[in-house]
Amino acid sequence: MSKYDVTILTETRYVNPTEVDQYVQNILDEDRLLAEALEALSLKTTRTNWDDPNFDWSQTKSVVFRSTWDYFHRFEEFNNWLLSIKDKTQMINPYELIQWNLDKHYLKDLEEKGIRIPPTEFIEIGDTRSLATITESTGWRKFILKPAIAGAARHTYKLDPSNIEKHEAIFKELIENEAMLLQEFQEQVITKGEISLNVFGGKYTHAVLKKAKPGDFRVQDDFGGTLHEYEPNEEEINFAIKAVKACDPLPSYARVDIIWNNQDELCISELEMIEPELWFRRNPSAAKVLAEHILKNLD
Repeated sequence: MSKYDVTILTETRYVNPTEVDQYVQNILDEDRLLAEALEALSLKTTRTNWDDPNFDWSQTKSVVFRSTWDYFHRFEEFNNWLLSIKDKTQMINPYELIQWNLDKHYLKDLEEKGIRIPPTEFIEIGDTRSLATITESTGWRKFILKPAIAGAARHTYKLDPSNIEKHEAIFKELIENEAMLLQEFQEQVITKGEISLNVFGGKYTHAVLKKAKPGDFRVQDDFGGTLHEYEPNEEEINFAIKAVKACDPLPSYARVDIIWNNQDELCISELEMIEPELWFRRNPSAAKVLAEHILKNLD
């Protein structure tokens, strides 16, 4: 008999924080809202850091990934931990989906299934071409360079012919050890921003708009980005649901990050299924939708 039905996963610094600013309070509130929704369905729920050495993972029926936001800095350790627990408990989202979503090559898979993404060049480990050579071959004037495995805009650079040379050294260093993506820069990220639609069990629940601070292109709050209310139209909702349904298996939860490309068409910038911020605090009823889906799908 398992001790818990659901364990909400976070990272060590958010378990019992001694200093709580607004950023940390948001994390605590998000996890609390989900825990309350799960417990309202009589699911015995706890919360701990994913690398807790004293936690017996066989004693929880399931784990749900929430604020494990150090995983991309400790990728090898995180990946080994995933492997070690995958047969001990049910992962929400499941192991095979997490492995697929860890690497941004998933964007190529989505494109092959008819889901529009920004024009993208996938640069594999060990590529000996210079950054100048690669960018010249695309015909684009502005670019975004970022790792295939990353988060929080780690090593994400906005490039154009004037600054490519100064990024050659860091590109050479990175490509020796990890694959990279080169994407044509989409100008409307600056003017319109990025919308994030939350889809739980294949159903849309709520959305937000993220905008970069003046002079930047990164919408993450780590870089001064701001969050705004947003009511998506039917086309945007259908686009998000179509992207999620292209995944196999269907994720219990996904955050679909959408931008407008240079032709003013919707395209996927990211499809987040490992530990995305879901903004339950802006729509607490969405936590109930996810909790109900988790209950329905517990083995």
